[in-house]
Amino acid sequence: MTFGEIFSNYTKELQAIYSKGEASAITHIIFSHFAHLSKSALAVSGNNIADDITAAVLRESLEKLLKHIPVQYITGEAWFYNLKFKVNDQVLIPRPETEELVQEVINFIKDTKGKTILDVGTGSGCIPISIKKNIPDAEIISLDISACALHTAAKNAAANHVDIDFRQIDFLNEKTYHTLHVFDVIISNPPYIPENDKTTLDKNVMLHEPHLALFVPQNDALIFYRKIFLFAKEHLAEKGKIFLEVHEDYAKETAGIFNGDNYLTEIKKDMQGKERMVIVSKR
Repeated sequence: MTFGEIFSNYTKELQAIYSKGEASAITHIIFSHFAHLSKSALAVSGNNIADDITAAVLRESLEKLLKHIPVQYITGEAWFYNLKFKVNDQVLIPRPETEELVQEVINFIKDTKGKTILDVGTGSGCIPISIKKNIPDAEIISLDISACALHTAAKNAAANHVDIDFRQIDFLNEKTYHTLHVFDVIISNPPYIPENDKTTLDKNVMLHEPHLALFVPQNDALIFYRKIFLFAKEHLAEKGKIFLEVHEDYAKETAGIFNGDNYLTEIKKDMQGKERMVIVSKR
C-alpha cells in the first residue's frame, strides 16, 4: 500500500472514536513520528509504497489508537510551552491550559528579586522545566509522590538542560513540611477529580492516564488545596503568590479556602472560557 492509502485508511478507522479533524491531526502526528513524513512531505510522497517495517509500525500504532491509547503515549512525547517532553502512562499528558498557568508565573517572577518556587505534583516536570527555561535564575523544588513520575521528570530536565530539585514527598502528609523552606511562589496542578466523576472522562484519559495524578481520595476535590493553604501559612514568603489549576466546577470553592486569611484571590478563565485558575496573593 502507498503512504497515501494508509493515511486515508487511518483517518477513516479513527473516525469511529474521534471527530474527522481529530482523526486527521492524530494521523499526521503518527506519520511524522514513525514514517518521518510531515504534511508537506506526505503530499509529495503519498504515492510511494510503504516499506514492510514502516507499514507494520503504522498498523500497530493504529491498533493502539483504536484501544483509546493517547497518541502521546504511543509516540512517547508531547509538546508543552514549545518544549518537548517524554511522557508515559505514569505521568499525565501536558495540557495547553496549563501553559497559561505557567505564563502567569513567568509574568510574576520575571522582574522580581525573589525567585524561589515550589511545584506540587510535578508529573512529567513540564511546569518547573518550562519556568526554568524562561527564568534561568529561578530556584525550583518539585514534588511528587510517584517515583516513576519523578524519574520521567528528571529525564525531561536533563533533556531540556535545566536543573530542578526533584523530591519524592507525599504532600498530603503534613509531617513532611518541615523539610521544605519558604518560597516566593507555590504552583500546583494537583489531582482534583472526585472518583465519582470517572464516568464523565474520555476513555483515553480514564483507561490510560495515571489515576494517582487524576483522582482525589475520599472524593474530596479540594483536599490538595486545603493542604496548600496549611503549608502556605508557614512557607509562603511575604508578597508571595500561589498559582493553582483547578476543577472548573470548584474554582469558587478553591478560592474560598484562602479568602479572608491575609490573602487576595483571583479566579481566571482559560482559553476555553472555563474557570480553571486561582491565583492567591499574600498581602
